[in-house]
Amino acid sequence: MRHELKIDDRTLSYLDFGGPGRPLLALHGGLSEGAHFAALAADLGEQWRVIAPDQRGHGDSGLASEYSRAGYAADAAALLEHLAPGGPVPVLGFSLGGVNAYHLAATRPDLVSALINVDAPVESPSRDALSFWDFLHDLPYTAPTREELLAALGPLAEGTGPFLRPLPQDTGWRLPFDPAATLATLAGDESSRWDVWLASSCPALLVHGLRSDVLSRELAEAMVARRPGTSYAGLDTEHFVPFQDPKGLAEAVRGFLAAL
Repeated sequence: MRHELKIDDRTLSYLDFGGPGRPLLALHGGLSEGAHFAALAADLGEQWRVIAPDQRGHGDSGLASEYSRAGYAADAAALLEHLAPGGPVPVLGFSLGGVNAYHLAATRPDLVSALINVDAPVESPSRDALSFWDFLHDLPYTAPTREELLAALGPLAEGTGPFLRPLPQDTGWRLPFDPAATLATLAGDESSRWDVWLASSCPALLVHGLRSDVLSRELAEAMVARRPGTSYAGLDTEHFVPFQDPKGLAEAVRGFLAAL
């Protein structure tokens, strides 16, 4: 079921995949949305009730005036307070969502019982890795026709096409993410987030794509070694772990949560 929460006249849209299980907050990656956790929600079955917001600037949620990590974490905190699940809950985040998840754990430990970081580093990628995002500077958020947006997306069209949204009154189409929001998020990142990663003390799992160009094996091992109570799961994927090995991710998450 899709629901909405109003935060400062902004809409935060979220999916509640339902079921009798305990709540698990899931924060998606960049250029993505909460619906991409449907497979994980199904694989976790009745043990866990996955709740996945469309983070600010993504999916059906509204655009924001800024895209700081503090702002993303505040949105997640507001959602958990709204849901009032009866205590702190496990929080999972992939990439963009992973960084936001460990910011939430650091700033609101009362809301987070466990942390699952899926391939989100504590050091900003190299300039070569960041150059991947350069195409966003010329990518339109809206267009008069769906075909124009698909053409602008290029190689991303196949994966993003099913999630394009029609504008009100048949005035055109929009992307399921705001390119400017992604660029603003990247621009605001600190070169190192070690202090934030180490600021929380809840049990944590780092799920690492062994062939990731965002999180190296060396950095992943250091993140596990330096943060007490952190375990590790390596999967044979690139950075896009939830899409390239959804079953492996679900198995790692299920095993970690069962041991809490």
